[in-house]
Amino acid sequence: MRQQPLWKPLVVLLAMLLSALYLLPSVMGVGSGWPNWLPSQVIQRGLDLQGGLYLLLHVETDKAIEQTTENMVDDIRGLLREQRIRYRSLERVGMAQLTIGMTDAAELAKIRPILAKNFPNLLLKEVNEGQELQLSIKESEQIAIRQFAVEQSIQTIRSRIDQFGVAEPTIQKQGEERILIQLPGMDDPTRAKSLIGRTARLEFKMVDEKGDLSAALNGKVPPGDVVLYGDPSARGKTARQPYLLNKRTVLSGDLLTDAQVNIDKQYNEPYVSITFNRQGAHKFGQLTADHVGERMAIVLDNTVYSAPVIREKIEGGRAQISGSFTPEEAHDLAIILRAGALPAPVNILEERTVGPTMGSDSIHQGIVSTMIGGLLVLVFMGVYYRGFGMLANVAVVFNIVILLAILAALHATLTLPGIAGVVLLIGMSVDANVLIYERIREELRMGKTPLAAIDHGYSKAFSTIMDANITTLITGAVLYQFGTGPVRGFAVTLSIGLIASMFTAIFVTRVLLTMFIKNRRIQRLSI
Repeated sequence: MRQQPLWKPLVVLLAMLLSALYLLPSVMGVGSGWPNWLPSQVIQRGLDLQGGLYLLLHVETDKAIEQTTENMVDDIRGLLREQRIRYRSLERVGMAQLTIGMTDAAELAKIRPILAKNFPNLLLKEVNEGQELQLSIKESEQIAIRQFAVEQSIQTIRSRIDQFGVAEPTIQKQGEERILIQLPGMDDPTRAKSLIGRTARLEFKMVDEKGDLSAALNGKVPPGDVVLYGDPSARGKTARQPYLLNKRTVLSGDLLTDAQVNIDKQYNEPYVSITFNRQGAHKFGQLTADHVGERMAIVLDNTVYSAPVIREKIEGGRAQISGSFTPEEAHDLAIILRAGALPAPVNILEERTVGPTMGSDSIHQGIVSTMIGGLLVLVFMGVYYRGFGMLANVAVVFNIVILLAILAALHATLTLPGIAGVVLLIGMSVDANVLIYERIREELRMGKTPLAAIDHGYSKAFSTIMDANITTLITGAVLYQFGTGPVRGFAVTLSIGLIASMFTAIFVTRVLLTMFIKNRRIQRLSI
Protein backbone atom coordinates (compact mmCIF):
# COMPACT_ATOMS: atom_id res chain seq x y z
CA MET A 1 0.00 0.00 0.00
CA ARG A 2 1.37 3.40 -0.99
CA GLN A 3 2.41 5.97 1.58
CA GLN A 4 -0.58 8.12 2.57
CA PRO A 5 -0.24 11.92 2.08
CA LEU A 6 -0.53 13.99 5.25
CA TRP A 7 -3.43 16.07 3.94
CA LYS A 8 -5.84 13.10 3.93
CA PRO A 9 -5.95 12.53 7.71
CA LEU A 10 -6.03 16.31 8.16
CA VAL A 11 -9.15 16.50 5.97
CA VAL A 12 -10.83 13.80 8.07
CA LEU A 13 -9.88 15.58 11.30
CA LEU A 14 -11.16 18.92 9.99
CA ALA A 15 -14.45 17.36 8.87
CA MET A 16 -14.92 15.80 12.32
CA LEU A 17 -14.23 19.10 14.10
CA LEU A 18 -16.52 21.16 11.86
CA SER A 19 -19.32 18.59 12.16
CA ALA A 20 -19.03 18.60 15.94
CA LEU A 21 -19.09 22.43 16.08
CA TYR A 22 -22.20 22.72 13.90
CA LEU A 23 -24.03 19.90 15.68
CA LEU A 24 -23.36 21.02 19.27
CA PRO A 25 -25.91 23.91 19.26
CA SER A 26 -28.69 21.48 18.25
CA VAL A 27 -27.68 18.97 20.93
CA MET A 28 -26.79 21.28 23.82
CA GLY A 29 -28.72 24.43 22.95
CA VAL A 30 -27.38 27.95 22.54
CA GLY A 31 -27.37 29.90 25.79
CA SER A 32 -26.22 33.39 26.69
CA GLY A 33 -22.71 32.08 27.31
CA TRP A 34 -22.32 30.62 23.83
CA PRO A 35 -19.43 32.39 22.04
CA ASN A 36 -20.53 34.59 19.14
CA TRP A 37 -17.73 33.35 16.90
CA LEU A 38 -18.97 29.75 17.06
CA PRO A 39 -21.80 28.44 14.84
CA SER A 40 -25.21 28.91 16.47
CA GLN A 41 -27.55 27.45 13.84
CA VAL A 42 -29.82 24.67 15.04
CA ILE A 43 -31.90 22.07 13.24
CA GLN A 44 -35.48 23.31 13.07
CA ARG A 45 -38.32 20.91 13.71
CA GLY A 46 -41.05 20.73 11.11
CA LEU A 47 -44.79 21.04 11.53
CA ASP A 48 -45.23 17.32 12.16
CA LEU A 49 -42.64 17.34 14.96
CA GLN A 50 -43.35 20.46 16.99
CA GLY A 51 -46.93 21.26 16.01
CA GLY A 52 -48.25 24.36 14.33
CA LEU A 53 -50.66 25.50 11.65
CA TYR A 54 -51.39 23.97 8.23
CA LEU A 55 -53.36 26.04 5.72
CA LEU A 56 -54.39 25.45 2.12
CA LEU A 57 -55.46 28.71 0.46
CA HIS A 58 -57.30 29.43 -2.76
CA VAL A 59 -56.46 32.64 -4.60
CA GLU A 60 -59.50 34.26 -6.22
CA THR A 61 -57.71 35.09 -9.45
CA ASP A 62 -60.99 36.29 -11.03
CA LYS A 63 -60.85 39.22 -8.60
CA ALA A 64 -57.34 40.04 -9.82
CA ILE A 65 -58.66 40.29 -13.38
CA GLU A 66 -61.58 42.43 -12.21
CA GLN A 67 -59.20 44.77 -10.41
CA THR A 68 -56.97 45.01 -13.49
CA THR A 69 -60.01 45.92 -15.57
CA GLU A 70 -61.09 48.49 -12.97
CA ASN A 71 -57.63 50.05 -13.03
CA MET A 72 -57.86 50.30 -16.82
CA VAL A 73 -61.01 52.40 -16.44
CA ASP A 74 -59.01 55.07 -14.61
CA ASP A 75 -56.07 54.79 -17.01
CA ILE A 76 -58.29 55.12 -20.10
CA ARG A 77 -60.26 57.98 -18.55
CA GLY A 78 -57.03 59.89 -18.00
CA LEU A 79 -55.83 59.09 -21.53
CA LEU A 80 -59.08 60.30 -23.11
CA ARG A 81 -58.97 63.48 -21.06
CA GLU A 82 -55.37 64.03 -22.15
CA GLN A 83 -56.25 63.49 -25.82
CA ARG A 84 -59.43 65.61 -25.46
CA ILE A 85 -61.65 62.89 -26.83
CA ARG A 86 -65.34 63.21 -25.93
CA TYR A 87 -67.32 60.20 -24.73
CA ARG A 88 -70.65 59.55 -23.02
CA SER A 89 -69.72 56.82 -20.54
CA LEU A 90 -66.87 54.61 -19.46
CA GLU A 91 -67.42 51.64 -17.15
CA ARG A 92 -66.52 48.02 -16.45
CA VAL A 93 -69.31 45.67 -17.55
CA GLY A 94 -67.76 42.27 -16.85
CA MET A 95 -64.81 40.54 -15.27
CA ALA A 96 -62.50 41.38 -18.18
CA GLN A 97 -64.55 43.84 -20.22
CA LEU A 98 -65.32 47.53 -20.26
CA THR A 99 -67.34 49.72 -22.60
CA ILE A 100 -66.93 53.27 -23.82
CA GLY A 101 -70.09 55.08 -24.93
CA MET A 102 -69.14 57.33 -27.83
CA THR A 103 -70.69 60.66 -28.85
CA ASP A 104 -70.18 60.30 -32.61
CA ALA A 105 -68.37 58.27 -35.24
CA ALA A 106 -65.58 60.84 -35.60
CA GLU A 107 -64.55 60.41 -31.97
CA LEU A 108 -64.70 56.64 -32.39
CA ALA A 109 -62.30 56.82 -35.33
CA LYS A 110 -59.86 58.89 -33.27
CA ILE A 111 -59.94 56.66 -30.20
CA ARG A 112 -59.29 53.27 -31.82
CA PRO A 113 -55.62 53.82 -32.85
CA ILE A 114 -54.86 55.53 -29.52
CA LEU A 115 -56.21 52.58 -27.50
CA ALA A 116 -54.51 50.04 -29.79
CA LYS A 117 -51.17 51.76 -29.22
CA ASN A 118 -51.42 52.25 -25.45
CA PHE A 119 -53.27 49.03 -24.56
CA PRO A 120 -52.01 46.28 -26.89
CA ASN A 121 -53.44 43.55 -24.62
CA LEU A 122 -57.02 44.67 -25.26
CA LEU A 123 -59.36 43.48 -28.00
CA LEU A 124 -61.50 46.28 -29.47
CA LYS A 125 -64.98 45.69 -30.87
CA GLU A 126 -67.74 48.07 -31.96
CA VAL A 127 -71.22 47.27 -30.59
CA ASN A 128 -74.67 48.89 -30.73
CA GLU A 129 -74.16 50.06 -34.30
CA GLY A 130 -70.96 51.91 -33.46
CA GLN A 131 -72.43 53.72 -30.47
CA GLU A 132 -70.20 51.85 -28.02
CA LEU A 133 -66.70 50.45 -28.09
CA GLN A 134 -66.21 47.20 -26.18
CA LEU A 135 -62.74 46.45 -24.78
CA SER A 136 -61.80 42.95 -23.63
CA ILE A 137 -58.58 41.69 -22.05
CA LYS A 138 -56.99 39.06 -24.27
CA GLU A 139 -57.10 35.45 -23.05
CA SER A 140 -53.31 35.17 -22.93
CA GLU A 141 -53.14 38.30 -20.78
CA GLN A 142 -55.80 36.90 -18.42
CA ILE A 143 -53.70 33.76 -17.94
CA ALA A 144 -50.65 35.90 -17.17
CA ILE A 145 -52.65 37.98 -14.65
CA ARG A 146 -53.83 34.82 -12.87
CA GLN A 147 -50.31 33.40 -12.67
CA PHE A 148 -48.89 36.68 -11.43
CA ALA A 149 -51.64 36.98 -8.82
CA VAL A 150 -50.70 33.61 -7.30
CA GLU A 151 -46.95 34.33 -7.42
CA GLN A 152 -47.35 37.79 -5.93
CA SER A 153 -49.65 36.40 -3.22
CA ILE A 154 -46.93 33.91 -2.25
CA GLN A 155 -44.33 36.68 -2.02
CA THR A 156 -46.64 38.96 -0.03
CA ILE A 157 -47.63 36.21 2.41
CA ARG A 158 -43.99 35.21 2.82
CA SER A 159 -43.04 38.80 3.62
CA ARG A 160 -45.82 39.07 6.21
CA ILE A 161 -44.87 35.80 7.89
CA ASP A 162 -41.17 36.69 7.91
CA GLN A 163 -41.96 39.96 9.70
CA PHE A 164 -44.28 38.10 12.07
CA GLY A 165 -41.31 35.98 13.17
CA VAL A 166 -42.26 32.36 12.34
CA ALA A 167 -39.16 30.19 11.98
CA GLU A 168 -38.80 28.06 8.84
CA PRO A 169 -42.31 28.44 7.33
CA THR A 170 -43.27 26.44 4.25
CA ILE A 171 -45.03 28.56 1.61
CA GLN A 172 -45.40 27.11 -1.86
CA LYS A 173 -47.69 26.96 -4.85
CA GLN A 174 -49.92 23.91 -5.17
CA GLY A 175 -51.80 23.50 -8.41
CA GLU A 176 -52.82 26.56 -10.42
CA GLU A 177 -54.58 28.71 -7.81
CA ARG A 178 -53.68 27.23 -4.43
CA ILE A 179 -51.02 28.02 -1.84
CA LEU A 180 -49.82 25.58 0.81
CA ILE A 181 -48.66 27.12 4.10
CA GLN A 182 -47.11 25.34 7.08
CA LEU A 183 -46.19 27.36 10.18
CA PRO A 184 -44.25 25.25 12.70
CA GLY A 185 -44.61 26.37 16.32
CA MET A 186 -47.49 28.78 15.60
CA ASP A 187 -49.54 28.94 18.82
CA ASP A 188 -52.06 31.62 17.74
CA PRO A 189 -53.90 30.30 14.65
CA THR A 190 -56.55 33.06 14.66
CA ARG A 191 -53.97 35.83 14.53
CA ALA A 192 -51.96 33.98 11.89
CA LYS A 193 -55.00 33.52 9.65
CA SER A 194 -55.89 37.19 9.99
CA LEU A 195 -52.35 38.19 9.08
CA ILE A 196 -52.15 35.85 6.08
CA GLY A 197 -55.62 36.12 4.59
CA ARG A 198 -56.26 39.83 4.89
CA THR A 199 -56.20 41.51 1.49
CA ALA A 200 -55.01 44.82 3.02
CA ARG A 201 -55.99 46.99 0.08
CA LEU A 202 -55.56 50.58 1.26
CA GLU A 203 -57.44 53.29 -0.65
CA PHE A 204 -58.15 56.97 -0.25
CA LYS A 205 -61.56 58.10 -1.54
CA MET A 206 -63.33 61.44 -1.40
CA VAL A 207 -66.60 61.66 0.53
CA ASP A 208 -69.57 62.73 -1.65
CA GLU A 209 -70.87 65.58 0.49
CA LYS A 210 -73.53 66.57 -2.10
CA GLY A 211 -75.01 63.11 -2.50
CA ASP A 212 -78.07 61.89 -0.58
CA LEU A 213 -76.84 59.27 1.88
CA SER A 214 -80.35 58.31 2.98
CA ALA A 215 -81.43 57.66 -0.60
CA ALA A 216 -78.23 55.72 -1.23
CA LEU A 217 -78.94 53.49 1.77
CA ASN A 218 -82.34 52.74 0.22
CA GLY A 219 -80.71 51.52 -2.96
CA LYS A 220 -80.54 54.76 -4.95
CA VAL A 221 -76.77 55.11 -5.12
CA PRO A 222 -75.70 57.96 -7.43
CA PRO A 223 -73.66 56.94 -10.48
CA GLY A 224 -69.96 56.91 -9.68
CA ASP A 225 -70.56 56.52 -5.93
CA VAL A 226 -70.42 53.63 -3.48
CA VAL A 227 -71.68 53.11 0.07
CA LEU A 228 -69.11 51.81 2.54
CA TYR A 229 -69.25 51.40 6.29
CA GLY A 230 -66.96 52.34 9.13
CA ASP A 231 -65.12 50.06 11.50
CA PRO A 232 -67.65 48.58 13.99
CA SER A 233 -65.03 48.62 16.73
CA ALA A 234 -64.18 52.29 16.22
CA ARG A 235 -63.94 54.44 19.33
CA GLY A 236 -67.34 55.32 20.75
CA LYS A 237 -69.32 53.63 17.96
CA THR A 238 -72.04 51.08 18.64
CA ALA A 239 -73.02 50.56 14.99
CA ARG A 240 -71.26 50.74 11.66
CA GLN A 241 -71.45 54.27 10.29
CA PRO A 242 -72.31 54.50 6.57
CA TYR A 243 -70.38 56.72 4.17
CA LEU A 244 -71.26 57.81 0.66
CA LEU A 245 -67.98 57.90 -1.24
CA ASN A 246 -66.82 58.54 -4.77
CA LYS A 247 -66.08 55.15 -6.29
CA ARG A 248 -62.85 56.44 -7.82
CA THR A 249 -59.72 55.82 -5.72
CA VAL A 250 -57.70 59.03 -5.64
CA LEU A 251 -54.68 57.40 -3.96
CA SER A 252 -53.81 53.76 -3.21
CA GLY A 253 -51.56 51.95 -0.77
CA ASP A 254 -49.29 50.82 -3.60
CA LEU A 255 -47.28 54.00 -3.05
CA LEU A 256 -46.49 53.25 0.62
CA THR A 257 -42.91 52.85 1.79
CA ASP A 258 -43.41 52.33 5.52
CA ALA A 259 -45.99 51.74 8.24
CA GLN A 260 -45.21 52.06 11.94
CA VAL A 261 -47.16 51.77 15.19
CA ASN A 262 -47.44 54.91 17.33
CA ILE A 263 -49.44 55.84 20.43
CA ASP A 264 -52.17 58.49 20.44
CA LYS A 265 -51.32 60.63 23.50
CA GLN A 266 -54.88 61.93 23.86
CA TYR A 267 -56.59 58.54 23.98
CA ASN A 268 -53.52 56.43 24.83
CA GLU A 269 -54.36 54.07 21.97
CA PRO A 270 -52.12 52.77 19.21
CA TYR A 271 -52.50 53.93 15.63
CA VAL A 272 -50.61 53.17 12.41
CA SER A 273 -48.57 55.93 10.83
CA ILE A 274 -48.00 55.47 7.08
CA THR A 275 -45.40 57.08 4.84
CA PHE A 276 -45.68 57.44 1.06
CA ASN A 277 -42.86 57.28 -1.43
CA ARG A 278 -41.82 60.35 -3.41
CA GLN A 279 -44.53 59.92 -6.01
CA GLY A 280 -47.17 59.20 -3.38
CA ALA A 281 -46.11 62.15 -1.22
CA HIS A 282 -46.39 64.50 -4.20
CA LYS A 283 -49.80 63.12 -5.14
CA PHE A 284 -51.04 63.21 -1.53
CA GLY A 285 -49.92 66.82 -1.16
CA GLN A 286 -51.62 67.79 -4.41
CA LEU A 287 -54.87 66.04 -3.40
CA THR A 288 -55.02 67.71 -0.02
CA ALA A 289 -54.30 71.09 -1.63
CA ASP A 290 -57.11 70.63 -4.18
CA HIS A 291 -59.68 69.44 -1.63
CA VAL A 292 -59.25 71.74 1.36
CA GLY A 293 -62.47 71.78 3.38
CA GLU A 294 -63.60 68.39 2.01
CA ARG A 295 -63.48 64.99 3.65
CA MET A 296 -61.14 62.25 2.50
CA ALA A 297 -61.91 58.69 3.63
CA ILE A 298 -59.18 56.20 4.51
CA VAL A 299 -60.49 52.83 3.37
CA LEU A 300 -58.88 49.47 4.18
CA ASP A 301 -60.48 46.38 2.64
CA ASN A 302 -63.72 48.29 1.97
CA THR A 303 -63.96 49.44 5.59
CA VAL A 304 -63.74 53.16 6.38
CA TYR A 305 -61.39 53.73 9.28
CA SER A 306 -61.66 57.51 9.28
CA ALA A 307 -62.89 60.35 7.09
CA PRO A 308 -61.26 63.53 8.37
CA VAL A 309 -61.79 67.00 6.96
CA ILE A 310 -58.76 68.32 5.06
CA ARG A 311 -57.86 71.58 6.82
CA GLU A 312 -54.82 72.45 4.75
CA LYS A 313 -52.32 71.02 2.29
CA ILE A 314 -50.47 68.09 3.89
CA GLU A 315 -46.86 67.85 2.86
CA GLY A 316 -44.29 65.23 3.77
CA GLY A 317 -46.35 62.26 2.55
CA ARG A 318 -47.57 61.12 5.97
CA ALA A 319 -50.99 60.01 7.17
CA GLN A 320 -52.39 57.85 9.95
CA ILE A 321 -54.93 55.07 10.36
CA SER A 322 -56.63 55.18 13.73
CA GLY A 323 -59.23 52.97 15.40
CA SER A 324 -59.74 50.96 18.55
CA PHE A 325 -56.69 48.83 17.86
CA THR A 326 -55.06 46.56 20.39
CA PRO A 327 -51.25 46.69 20.28
CA GLU A 328 -51.22 43.31 18.49
CA GLU A 329 -53.79 44.48 15.90
CA ALA A 330 -51.86 47.68 15.21
CA HIS A 331 -48.61 45.70 14.91
CA ASP A 332 -50.15 43.20 12.49
CA LEU A 333 -51.74 45.99 10.44
CA ALA A 334 -48.37 47.70 10.10
CA ILE A 335 -46.86 44.39 8.98
CA ILE A 336 -49.38 43.77 6.21
CA LEU A 337 -49.22 47.38 5.01
CA ARG A 338 -45.42 47.18 4.77
CA ALA A 339 -45.64 43.84 2.98
CA GLY A 340 -48.19 45.19 0.52
CA ALA A 341 -51.72 44.24 -0.42
CA LEU A 342 -52.63 40.86 -1.84
CA PRO A 343 -53.45 41.16 -5.54
CA ALA A 344 -56.58 39.08 -4.97
CA PRO A 345 -58.55 37.78 -1.97
CA VAL A 346 -57.64 34.36 -0.61
CA ASN A 347 -59.94 31.77 0.95
CA ILE A 348 -58.96 29.03 3.38
CA LEU A 349 -59.88 25.67 1.83
CA GLU A 350 -58.30 23.47 4.49
CA GLU A 351 -57.01 24.15 7.97
CA ARG A 352 -55.32 21.81 10.42
CA THR A 353 -53.80 22.61 13.77
CA VAL A 354 -51.16 20.06 14.79
CA GLY A 355 -50.74 19.83 18.54
CA PRO A 356 -47.39 19.52 20.33
CA THR A 357 -48.36 16.10 21.75
CA MET A 358 -48.39 14.64 18.25
CA GLY A 359 -45.01 16.24 17.69
CA SER A 360 -43.56 14.68 20.86
CA ASP A 361 -44.88 11.26 19.88
CA SER A 362 -43.42 11.63 16.40
CA ILE A 363 -40.02 12.61 17.78
CA HIS A 364 -40.02 9.71 20.24
CA GLN A 365 -41.04 7.17 17.61
CA GLY A 366 -38.52 8.57 15.16
CA ILE A 367 -35.68 8.36 17.67
CA VAL A 368 -36.65 4.81 18.69
CA SER A 369 -36.88 3.64 15.06
CA THR A 370 -33.55 5.28 14.24
CA MET A 371 -31.84 3.64 17.22
CA ILE A 372 -33.30 0.19 16.51
CA GLY A 373 -32.48 0.36 12.80
CA GLY A 374 -29.01 1.69 13.47
CA LEU A 375 -28.29 -0.92 16.14
CA LEU A 376 -29.34 -3.79 13.87
CA VAL A 377 -27.09 -2.49 11.07
CA LEU A 378 -24.13 -2.03 13.41
CA VAL A 379 -24.52 -5.50 14.92
CA PHE A 380 -24.81 -7.12 11.49
CA MET A 381 -21.72 -5.36 10.15
CA GLY A 382 -19.70 -6.17 13.27
CA VAL A 383 -20.63 -9.86 13.19
CA TYR A 384 -20.39 -10.43 9.45
CA TYR A 385 -17.30 -8.35 8.59
CA ARG A 386 -15.56 -8.44 11.99
CA GLY A 387 -12.85 -5.79 12.28
CA PHE A 388 -13.68 -4.24 8.92
CA GLY A 389 -17.32 -4.20 10.02
CA MET A 390 -16.42 -2.15 13.09
CA LEU A 391 -14.58 0.26 10.81
CA ALA A 392 -17.74 0.57 8.71
CA ASN A 393 -19.73 1.21 11.90
CA VAL A 394 -17.45 4.13 12.72
CA ALA A 395 -18.14 5.48 9.22
CA VAL A 396 -21.92 5.10 9.74
CA VAL A 397 -21.83 7.09 12.99
CA PHE A 398 -19.63 9.74 11.39
CA ASN A 399 -21.99 9.84 8.43
CA ILE A 400 -25.00 10.61 10.67
CA VAL A 401 -23.01 13.30 12.49
CA ILE A 402 -22.05 14.96 9.19
CA LEU A 403 -25.65 14.80 7.95
CA LEU A 404 -27.07 16.44 11.08
CA ALA A 405 -24.29 19.03 11.10
CA ILE A 406 -25.05 20.03 7.49
CA LEU A 407 -28.78 20.26 8.28
CA ALA A 408 -27.94 22.55 11.19
CA ALA A 409 -25.57 24.66 9.08
CA LEU A 410 -28.28 25.10 6.43
CA HIS A 411 -30.82 25.91 9.16
CA ALA A 412 -32.91 23.17 7.60
CA THR A 413 -36.19 21.84 8.93
CA LEU A 414 -36.31 18.22 10.06
CA THR A 415 -39.66 16.52 9.44
CA LEU A 416 -40.97 13.02 10.08
CA PRO A 417 -40.18 11.98 6.47
CA GLY A 418 -36.73 13.44 7.09
CA ILE A 419 -36.29 11.12 10.06
CA ALA A 420 -37.42 8.28 7.80
CA GLY A 421 -34.68 9.35 5.42
CA VAL A 422 -32.13 9.09 8.25
CA VAL A 423 -33.31 5.57 9.08
CA LEU A 424 -33.10 4.56 5.42
CA LEU A 425 -29.71 6.21 5.13
CA ILE A 426 -28.26 4.11 7.96
CA GLY A 427 -28.89 1.01 5.89
CA MET A 428 -27.80 2.59 2.63
CA SER A 429 -24.63 4.11 4.08
CA VAL A 430 -23.05 0.68 4.58
CA ASP A 431 -23.79 -0.37 0.99
CA ALA A 432 -20.58 1.19 -0.26
CA ASN A 433 -18.57 -0.57 2.44
CA VAL A 434 -20.26 -3.88 1.62
CA LEU A 435 -19.25 -3.50 -2.05
CA ILE A 436 -15.67 -2.66 -1.07
CA TYR A 437 -15.38 -5.49 1.46
CA GLU A 438 -16.83 -8.10 -0.89
CA ARG A 439 -14.36 -6.96 -3.54
CA ILE A 440 -11.51 -7.29 -1.03
CA ARG A 441 -12.69 -10.83 -0.21
CA GLU A 442 -12.63 -11.72 -3.91
CA GLU A 443 -9.10 -10.36 -4.26
CA LEU A 444 -7.99 -12.44 -1.23
CA ARG A 445 -9.53 -15.58 -2.72
CA MET A 446 -7.57 -14.88 -5.90
CA GLY A 447 -4.36 -15.04 -3.87
CA LYS A 448 -3.58 -11.36 -3.53
CA THR A 449 -1.70 -10.12 -0.47
CA PRO A 450 -3.81 -8.25 2.17
CA LEU A 451 -2.41 -4.86 1.23
CA ALA A 452 -2.88 -5.46 -2.48
CA ALA A 453 -6.43 -6.78 -1.86
CA ILE A 454 -7.30 -3.56 0.00
CA ASP A 455 -5.92 -1.39 -2.80
CA HIS A 456 -7.77 -3.30 -5.52
CA GLY A 457 -10.97 -3.52 -3.42
CA TYR A 458 -11.26 0.23 -3.04
CA SER A 459 -10.21 1.12 -6.59
CA LYS A 460 -12.38 -1.44 -8.41
CA ALA A 461 -15.51 -0.83 -6.30
CA PHE A 462 -15.32 2.94 -6.77
CA SER A 463 -17.09 3.09 -10.17
CA THR A 464 -19.92 0.83 -8.98
CA ILE A 465 -20.43 2.94 -5.87
CA MET A 466 -20.50 6.15 -7.91
CA ASP A 467 -23.05 4.78 -10.40
CA ALA A 468 -25.38 3.56 -7.66
CA ASN A 469 -25.26 6.82 -5.69
CA ILE A 470 -25.57 9.13 -8.70
CA THR A 471 -28.80 7.44 -9.80
CA THR A 472 -30.18 7.80 -6.28
CA LEU A 473 -29.14 11.45 -6.19
CA ILE A 474 -31.00 12.04 -9.45
CA THR A 475 -34.10 10.54 -7.84
CA GLY A 476 -33.63 12.83 -4.84
CA ALA A 477 -33.32 15.86 -7.11
CA VAL A 478 -36.59 14.96 -8.88
CA LEU A 479 -38.37 14.48 -5.54
CA TYR A 480 -37.12 17.86 -4.34
CA GLN A 481 -38.12 19.64 -7.55
CA PHE A 482 -41.65 18.28 -7.87
CA GLY A 483 -42.52 17.15 -4.34
CA THR A 484 -44.38 18.95 -1.57
CA GLY A 485 -42.93 20.01 1.80
CA PRO A 486 -42.55 16.60 3.54
CA VAL A 487 -41.36 14.89 0.35
CA ARG A 488 -38.80 17.63 -0.21
CA GLY A 489 -37.60 17.17 3.38
CA PHE A 490 -37.06 13.48 2.69
CA ALA A 491 -35.22 14.30 -0.55
CA VAL A 492 -32.91 16.79 1.18
CA THR A 493 -32.05 14.38 3.99
CA LEU A 494 -31.47 11.50 1.59
CA SER A 495 -29.32 13.51 -0.84
CA ILE A 496 -27.10 15.06 1.82
CA GLY A 497 -26.76 11.70 3.55
CA LEU A 498 -25.74 9.95 0.33
CA ILE A 499 -23.02 12.48 -0.38
CA ALA A 500 -21.79 12.17 3.21
CA SER A 501 -21.85 8.36 3.00
CA MET A 502 -19.69 8.40 -0.14
CA PHE A 503 -17.19 10.57 1.70
CA THR A 504 -17.12 8.38 4.82
CA ALA A 505 -17.23 5.00 3.05
CA ILE A 506 -14.69 5.67 0.32
CA PHE A 507 -12.40 8.29 1.83
CA VAL A 508 -12.65 8.18 5.64
CA THR A 509 -12.55 4.39 6.06
CA ARG A 510 -9.53 4.09 3.77
CA VAL A 511 -7.68 6.86 5.62
CA LEU A 512 -8.36 5.23 8.98
CA LEU A 513 -7.46 1.79 7.63
CA THR A 514 -4.18 3.10 6.19
CA MET A 515 -3.32 4.77 9.51
CA PHE A 516 -4.03 1.51 11.38
CA ILE A 517 -1.89 -0.79 9.20
CA LYS A 518 0.92 1.74 8.68
CA ASN A 519 4.37 0.13 9.14
CA ARG A 520 2.80 -3.22 10.05
CA ARG A 521 3.30 -6.60 8.40
CA ILE A 522 -0.28 -7.77 7.86
CA GLN A 523 -0.61 -11.52 7.24
CA ARG A 524 -4.42 -11.80 7.33
CA LEU A 525 -7.37 -9.44 7.39
CA SER A 526 -10.28 -9.52 9.85
CA ILE A 527 -12.92 -9.53 7.14
